[in-house]
This record gives sequence, structure tokens and C-alpha cells, in this order.
Amino acid sequence: MNVEPDDIIERLVRLLADGRFHSGEELGLLTGISRAAVWKRLQQLEPLGLSVHSVRGRGHRLEKPLDLLDRERVLAGLDARASDRCTGLDLKFAVDSTSAYLGRRASEYTSGHVCLTEYQTAGRGRRGRPWVSPFGSNLYLSLLWRFQGAGQLGGLSLVVAVAVIEALERIGAARLLLKWPNDVLYEGRKLAGILIEVAGEATGECQVIVGVGVNMGMPSLEGDQIDQPWADLTETGARLDRNHTAGAIIASLVRGLERFERYGLAPFLNAWRVRDALYGQPVTVQFADSELVGIGRGIDEVGQFLVEHGEGTERLSYGEVSIRRYAS
Repeated sequence: MNVEPDDIIERLVRLLADGRFHSGEELGLLTGISRAAVWKRLQQLEPLGLSVHSVRGRGHRLEKPLDLLDRERVLAGLDARASDRCTGLDLKFAVDSTSAYLGRRASEYTSGHVCLTEYQTAGRGRRGRPWVSPFGSNLYLSLLWRFQGAGQLGGLSLVVAVAVIEALERIGAARLLLKWPNDVLYEGRKLAGILIEVAGEATGECQVIVGVGVNMGMPSLEGDQIDQPWADLTETGARLDRNHTAGAIIASLVRGLERFERYGLAPFLNAWRVRDALYGQPVTVQFADSELVGIGRGIDEVGQFLVEHGEGTERLSYGEVSIRRYAS
């Protein structure tokens, strides 16, 4: 779907989210449109990945109920400190991407503002790759944070990865690991991704937008569009509550970013190292016009990835390389 759904579509989805039958007359009355218009709008739910089951005399229902995001339930998951630092929460039915949305409004918002959405029409991953974002199935959120000096942000990507994986572990997800610099894996498959965008001066105030996507219950049709092995939370033993999970991630991000402001990367190194999926593993690191084959040897004190090979050990910086696969 190339455009964002309109208000009528949103109201229809919220009415149908309970998974029960609703008559065309009821839906029309509650949305202010005719029964014929209701039928036409229901056909527009398919591009969102929502299947509508219609039965004469009973009405229309979604094939399965939806666990829609709820502002109050998300905020209820924040502790007092996270509530203080979460200066705003925009809960959107659909946007192009949560990070792009915050980027357009950054001048209006203070540090700690969050955007959550049910659906992204143009979700983004690292290096410009698309992030598959089916409606109401996963989590898509971004957080705006301001720091003094972009030069002080070394290792931030690893800090955010630790914050996300710890939040997922708190809701019961087991056997999660980290792939440098910030992918969350379950049994070697990508469960969550992080995109960090920085704007500002090296010595003055800089703006950071942290984007997080977590696969919670990826529909198989949309999963087929993903060009790498993936996993979702249904496999991990986690509590499958999107609002609770969103609150847990926001709170963990706030705690992590505050700690990083005060102490830098050092307090997070051990937490990252004990979850390192690549330590001791054969890896291929791909550059723009070459590749490096070796053995992963963890991270150093500034968060660089260490690769041991025939000529020694290379220290690789975030943003310069992409680890695409294990070498055979």
C-alpha cells in the first residue's frame, strides 16, 4: 500500500479489532458512511494484510482479532523515571516510518519524544533496506534524544542493542543473542533491528533518532518478503502483549540512554559481550569493494568489532562494514 489509510479505514479497523461479527448497518452508523461505502472500504483492508470474513445475515469480522496499541497501556509500562523522561508519545495508525515522522517534527519536540505506529508504509532498515512492516503484527517505534556533541556517541548503537535485548528478556524472551553492531537474533535469525540517525555538530547539540523494529507475530505472507532468515517473539516464550512490550522497550531505552550520557559505553560492554552471537564464529565482513574472512573475536573497549584472520586482528568500526553471513 503506497498511501496511508484514511480516518474511515482506521475507525473500521478499530471496530473490527475484537474479531466478532459486525453488521454493515452498524459499521456504517458508527463511521458515518453508507453500507455500500462500508463494503468498498472493507476491500481496502486487504493491502494492510487484514483478511475480512463476510457472512450474509451476520456481517463482517476480521479473520483474527487484533491486539491494537493503546496509549494508556503503553504508558502504564513505564516506571516513574522513564515517565519523566518520555516527554511525549505519538501513537499513529499509519506513517511512512516512525523515524521519518519524528525527523520532520524534531524542531517541535523535546528530547524523549516517542512515536509508535500500527503500520509503516515505508519502513527503513540499515543501509536503505526496506523494513517489512505489516499492520498490527509487530512493533515499530522511534525515540528522539538529544546529546551534547556527536563526537561523544561512539558505541551508542551497541548501547541501544543492549537496552532492546534486555527489555525483550524481561518479558520472557529466551536464548536471544546480539550480532554486531545491533541486530537481535533468535537461533541465528533476526528478531529485531535498530536504525540510529544522527544530525548535528561534533561539539554542539546533536539530535539522535533511535528506530526499533521487533517481529512479534510476523504473518507468513509478509515474512516471505524478507531477504534474510527471521524470527518472531512467538517462538521465544515471551509474553505476547504489544502494549506491554512497547512500554518495556521504551523504559529500557530511556534508562540506557541516560546511563550512556553519564558513563559512556563502559557499563554496557559486559552485557553486550555475554550475548555476542559472533564470538568464535567464522564470519565474512563485506566492504563496498572487498571482503574480509576471519573469526569473530568480540568487541574492544570502544565497541569496534574484532576479526582475527591470517594477518592479525582487524578492528572494524560501526557504519563502515556490514556483517552479512557466516562464512562456510
